[in-house]
Amino acid sequence: MIFVDGLPLPPFDCELSSEGYRTLKSLLEHPSLVSASDRLKAMPERKLSSVSEDSTAERSVPPFKHVYVFQREYATVDPGLVELAGTDEATTCVGFVIRNRDSGMISIAHLDSARVVDLGLDQMLSSLVHGEVGVLDVHLIGGFQDAPYSNNAIRVDKEVGHSFPLCSKIIEALKSRSEQFHIKTLCVLGHNTKRDSHGNSFPIISGFLVDTSSGSVMPASFDRSSRCPDEIVRRVRVTVSSGDPRWKGKLMDTYDTSCDRFLIAPCSWSLGWAPFASELLQLPDSEILSQCSTSPLAESPDFVDNERRVFNYLIENPGWRLTFYKGRPRIFERAPSVGWTRRS
Repeated sequence: MIFVDGLPLPPFDCELSSEGYRTLKSLLEHPSLVSASDRLKAMPERKLSSVSEDSTAERSVPPFKHVYVFQREYATVDPGLVELAGTDEATTCVGFVIRNRDSGMISIAHLDSARVVDLGLDQMLSSLVHGEVGVLDVHLIGGFQDAPYSNNAIRVDKEVGHSFPLCSKIIEALKSRSEQFHIKTLCVLGHNTKRDSHGNSFPIISGFLVDTSSGSVMPASFDRSSRCPDEIVRRVRVTVSSGDPRWKGKLMDTYDTSCDRFLIAPCSWSLGWAPFASELLQLPDSEILSQCSTSPLAESPDFVDNERRVFNYLIENPGWRLTFYKGRPRIFERAPSVGWTRRS
């Protein structure tokens, strides 16, 4: 069930197949949610780094305790252990936050496809809700109007683009469940779109942070040092996970909530990835953007470099069992003096 301003959203007299569309359209026009999007877009972007501003060396003690999730990952965090949680690099993807108002526990995910919504929501709730279900606050940020130009800032198109089917599926999933989901932020689609002089569309907000003590959200971006730990291996998982049946329709396990440690679950890839990655590595930047992105014009400046690092890793590590020894997860723990330390 979906609530806004403490009131349930009324049902629509329509076929189930269009329920997500009608509900999404109604929510995008809701005055409270329009105001919430405007407030979020007016906030300054916070830039996170684990590197000192006056030195190229990493800080001996990270300045904040945070958890970062990559595309198709999720993590549930305890505000008693973690100060901030966030994600970025979202263009047609959607950042999804659920906060248990009673316990303060927060689950955050980076959704990249409608195919992962149902099982992904199950995963998030299984680590967030135990026993009696309390009030669940929801923030949805990301996705933009990656469709032909429209003068209507909140227009949604069922037939075009990547962002709309994902947003519609999320709303449909929330509405169909028995839990009470209170939508606090819906900065997606037209509300998260800007255009250049040629009419090309771009997301306004592609990353955000959640303050775990208050549950508030703010725009944010991360540098490579703060997308940790195990940044390149986690990027590789995003690239190859579609070929691993263990992750079909699911978000990838990343973080151990109770112990505040990263537990990077194994993901397999075939030997065929090495020659394929080698071919991709020979392509010009424009072709890598075209073949590897759902929104080539909207990607960040380091997108191609990150893709090339993934290709190189797959070439140098054609067998996944060397990365995930004996099929075990890669475990990282916080160390007071050096940040993240690998334990397994």
